[in-house]
Amino acid sequence: MIGPHNNNVPMSSPRQQSVTSFTIYRYALTDYLSIQTTPAISYRWKHGDTTSSGLKIGDVPVDLMWRYLTADPKRFIPTLNLITGVSFPTGDYSHLGRSQDGVGSGVYTYRATLTEQSTYTMPNNHELRLRLWATFRRALNSAHLRDVTSYGTTRGFRGHGQPGMYGEAGFSLEYGITQRWVFAIDVARDWANGSRLKGHYASGLKVDELSSGSGDWQVAPALEYNWTPNYGVIAGVSVYYAGHNTSRVVSPQFAFNALY
Repeated sequence: MIGPHNNNVPMSSPRQQSVTSFTIYRYALTDYLSIQTTPAISYRWKHGDTTSSGLKIGDVPVDLMWRYLTADPKRFIPTLNLITGVSFPTGDYSHLGRSQDGVGSGVYTYRATLTEQSTYTMPNNHELRLRLWATFRRALNSAHLRDVTSYGTTRGFRGHGQPGMYGEAGFSLEYGITQRWVFAIDVARDWANGSRLKGHYASGLKVDELSSGSGDWQVAPALEYNWTPNYGVIAGVSVYYAGHNTSRVVSPQFAFNALY
């Protein structure tokens, strides 16, 4: 664990582990406006605890993406996008049969993202692509909670919970080694305010808590292979190497890209 001052602290419980699949579905409404969603399906487990009762789908976001500036590499003008939408509380979060089934927040969440993308031709005609992004998330309501929930409550609890605001900013570099092989690296900074939990247990114990905020720095090198202009795969690893009130995580990642 990374403590409040970027120091190492012993873990108070076994590390949470999961396998998660993300699929981006995007449909162009016009040349400049598209709609997209990114459902996530996961399976979770923790040593000494139960596993998920099966594959679980989390909260599902629906976003509109507006490309308000189109790239012109000759004039060094990048592509700029504004993405905004809402995440719907589709994931299990309350009255859970197993604690590992808690993959949702129980709230509608406003989402906003700004992205930049530009491409530069390096010596020997190798292409370098730069991407910048900044995201912001804010809950629009509170979740009604009962018994075992994704907020860490146990049987007999009744109350409400709300996740804190969250944001991320980062950049990515992609360097074309050949026409088929690409080396990529992402560097990002995450931050999150603490979650609010308020209610009581059947025993009469009252709860009114605001958990500590957290933050992390992560780096994710990867290697991409494209066998056609429309199809490719990318594999890498994400490493959380610094921050506060968070876990040190090494997360292998693999993705298949298809463009129709």
